[in-house]
Parts: sequence; C-alpha cells; structure tokens
Amino acid sequence: MRINDNFEKMPASYLFSTVAAKLRKFREENPGIDVIRMDIGDVTLPIPPAAVSAMHRAVDDMADKSSFHGYGPEQGYDFLRNAVAENDYQARGADITANEIFISDGAKSDLGNLGDIYSRDSIIAVADPGYPVYVDSNVIDGRGGEYKDGKWSRFVYIRGNEANGFKPVPPAAHSDVIFLCSPANPTGTVYTRPELEAWVDYALANEALLIFDSAYCAYITDPALPHSIYEIEGARKCAIEVRSFSKTAGFTGLRCGYTVVPEDLFGTDETGRDVSLHKLWLRRQTTKFNGASYIIQRGAEALYSPEGKSQVRENVDYYLSNARMIRDTMKKAGFTVFGGENSPYVWVKSPDGESSWDLFDKLLREVNISCTPGVGFGDAGEGYIRLTGFNSKENTSEAMRRIIGFFNKK
Repeated sequence: MRINDNFEKMPASYLFSTVAAKLRKFREENPGIDVIRMDIGDVTLPIPPAAVSAMHRAVDDMADKSSFHGYGPEQGYDFLRNAVAENDYQARGADITANEIFISDGAKSDLGNLGDIYSRDSIIAVADPGYPVYVDSNVIDGRGGEYKDGKWSRFVYIRGNEANGFKPVPPAAHSDVIFLCSPANPTGTVYTRPELEAWVDYALANEALLIFDSAYCAYITDPALPHSIYEIEGARKCAIEVRSFSKTAGFTGLRCGYTVVPEDLFGTDETGRDVSLHKLWLRRQTTKFNGASYIIQRGAEALYSPEGKSQVRENVDYYLSNARMIRDTMKKAGFTVFGGENSPYVWVKSPDGESSWDLFDKLLREVNISCTPGVGFGDAGEGYIRLTGFNSKENTSEAMRRIIGFFNKK
C-alpha cells in the first residue's frame, strides 16, 4: 500500500511534542530541579462542581435500564444544543438556532475535520503566527504544496507583527478558506468589531469560507469586543465558528466542544451548483463520528445553569488574573508584551534579539521556566515566546519572581 505522502513533507514533529521532549531531556539531566510549565495551554483548576454533579447523575442514568443511553445523535443531544444556542448566541443577539450547532469531542478535532467538506484544491489563508493545527491539517489533506524556507507554496499567509498589533488584515490575494482566531492563539490579541467586519467583507467578496476559532471568547471582558463572528452582519453567509469547553470549564481531559454551521451557508460543486455546507457537515459527522459521550454532554449542559455560569466565571477570572500578572511582570522586566488582557495568553518579545528557541533555552536553563517558542507558530513568531496563565496562581507567582530576579540582575 502507499502512504499519504503529505506526512513526509511536514516537519518531523508537532510543536508541543518538541517542547515536551526538550523539557523531558532537561529534567533527566537535572533531577530535582523544579521546572514551572508555562508552555502548553492545559488547565490546572478542577472541573466546576455543577458539571461534576451533573456527570454523577448521568453515570447513574447509565446504570439504570430505564434511563440508559446508547448511541446518541451524532450532532449532539438537544438539551445541550438548546443551551448553547440560547446562552452563547441568542443572548448576544446572534441569530443561531440549535439545529445549526454540532456537538463534538473538541475544537481541535473539528478544525482538522472541516477539511472534509471543502475541496482539496482550495487556497488556504492562515495567520502567521497562528495555531499549528490550521496549517498541519490542511497539509495532511494535500493543500500545502511544497515546503520551502518555512512556508507552504499554496498557502496565503496573513502576517501579524508589531505594526498591526498581531492582528493580520485581509490580504490582497484571493483565498478560498480563511482560518481566524480571536482571542488569538498564540498572541492573545482580540479583533474589534470593525476589524471583523473587514474580514466578513473579504470573505463575502471572495466567496470564501471563514473558519472562526473562538475557543477563548469567555476570556473577553471588554464589552465592546465581539465574542462571536455571528455578531457581525453577513457572517451567516460566509462563516463557520468553532468553540470548546476545554479552557473555560477544564474539559481538556473530557473532550467536548461544538461547531456552528449556519443553514444559509453554501459552497459550490464542480458544476457551479450551490450546495449547503450544513448538509455536508451533517453528512460527514453521521459518517465518521458517533457523537460525544452522553455523560460529558450532561456535564457541559450544567455549565449553563446559574451555578455553572458562576463557577466557570470564577475559573476564567483566575486564569485571567495569572495572565495579567505575567503581562505586568514581563513588562517590568523589559520585555515588549502583547495579550494578557481578554486572553489567557501572553506573547513576549525577546529584549536582546535572541531567537525563540534561544530564549526558550535561556528561560529553561537559567530560571527553570518552560515556555513555547514563538517561531513554532510561524516565521513571524521568531524572536517571541508564548506564556500561558493556565498554571496555578502559586506557580505563576513563583515563575514571575524568578523572572524579575534574573532579568533585574542583568
């Protein structure tokens, strides 16, 4: 049999696997040293009690013949889809119905799987720096072309930099599918309403699909900033939105998220005929996915109860407090900083011109802190690192004490 040759075109390992391998090697060579992890975007607080109680009840349901659940609907149970539609969209004035919501096992899966419904010939636009899954999943599907000098030949790169505040603007070039994230991973920056309007206008003018990753929207505290692309007029005709319960409710190990595909969103087939993307995604999910766990979906539903909302807000505020601490400390230490406000991520520029991996090595070796090298998110991330607010408050405070102590001595 022949393999999918696109795998051999890719860099040898995934960014976060490389970071983990370097950290493992350091710990083996330096036993007893306490390394504080501020690299991977995993959470540290437990699941909100409202969700835990709901999942306990759901386990009891599975133990009783009268309430047992086997295969569930591939697009999710109505009780969760209705809660999402009402609380995450209709409450914010976005015209999204429960039928347009598809519950999944997480945002990362959907971001990769969406490639099943658009052509392999599609021209993909990705932010640089940006979340690696946007790039890698499309390369695996054969849309990358050739990899040369850190770039894929068939991609349109929308570059973020200090001048645009790491919020890329629509390109002059045509693209068929655009991946956009706000609040952004890795930079922590958030698009304003006029900035998102420009992206919707671009997508409509180019008859393009905008895949909007809003996994971190719960961290937006500024009321002027949009949480959803569907707060922008015209987005229902050009955008799919992907969200997750991982970073809001600690579901990283439980796996639950959702994707919104409006019913009036269409693409064209090879004859030019309009085809509903909602129907294509439903067909894809019913073919390749058996639905998220009933137990997990009951836990997610409980997050929309008054108790659940309060508990989620406490968790989010905890991580935001850590992010602000990181932002303020890194600025005091002489770094140029982005994010850390309305986002759990802090994007930090090297003050001495080191490469991303050199700064990674310095922080690991000298202050025993693990970060994520910015160049792993794209060439435009060179010279930057990403720090996250997802560790404990105690570890975050200790990490910042080490940072101040080391860089103030220099």
